[in-house]
Amino acid sequence: MDNTLNAGASVVTPALELTGIRKTFTLSDDKNAQQVLALDGVDLSIRLGEFLTIIGPSGCGKTTLLRIMASLILPDEGQVFVAGEAVTEPGIKRAMVFQTFGLFPWKTVIDNVIFPLAVRKFPAAQAREIALKQIRQVGLEKFQNAYPHQLSGGMQQRVGLARALSTGADVLLMDEPFGAIDAQTRELMQEELMRICQEEQKTVVFITHDLDEAVLLADRVLLMSRGPGKVREIIPVNMPRPRTEYDVRAHKEFVRVRGHLWQALRNDLIEQRTEETA
Repeated sequence: MDNTLNAGASVVTPALELTGIRKTFTLSDDKNAQQVLALDGVDLSIRLGEFLTIIGPSGCGKTTLLRIMASLILPDEGQVFVAGEAVTEPGIKRAMVFQTFGLFPWKTVIDNVIFPLAVRKFPAAQAREIALKQIRQVGLEKFQNAYPHQLSGGMQQRVGLARALSTGADVLLMDEPFGAIDAQTRELMQEELMRICQEEQKTVVFITHDLDEAVLLADRVLLMSRGPGKVREIIPVNMPRPRTEYDVRAHKEFVRVRGHLWQALRNDLIEQRTEETA
């Protein structure tokens, strides 16, 4: 398969590509087992340095899709390509950031950030240098020796982001990372994430349930259909960067894309409720 995108006269390999992804889960109890189709024929190509947000109805397979991108679970059919190479297991080019902070409570901030480097047998001095750089990047240098329970939720998520960045991964896979923090902190984290990813030229796939967040962050928004999950539509977001939520709310492109997404999701919700009450 030719995993390339035409870019004028040059050919660019996608940072991440999915072809024909299909995934079924078995739900069972004491009496019977039921096959549930979670994803059905997902094709997706993500450009190097792109920020792609994913939104869709609850239960449409967003998290399943992200875990397949990370090779934390494998599809029943289809393939995942990272920088043009087929992958079937986690690798150093991809890093996950979860909604739950996933920090080791017995480790300090710096030791949490060092952890993935230690697993990869980095020399201690080099690992510490890399970790300190990323801790500074997220503004937590003064808290490098603190423990997770001494930090706010927003600060803990910054540690999680620093840990993902410390791996040097080209692709960040983020599953509602700001869902558990307050609105004011979330807005600051959104701005920090956009700044860092633009400076370090990261490719980001970001799941959210928040329409404003989906449009604010994205170069493109992937809208998924109700289960079984499929790519319903991919919508470009043509707004300049850098962005802040305050600045973009009145931007006509923000209003247009948000309105389009809401209408699609609203129709899905109405159809679902109609089916449930029929």
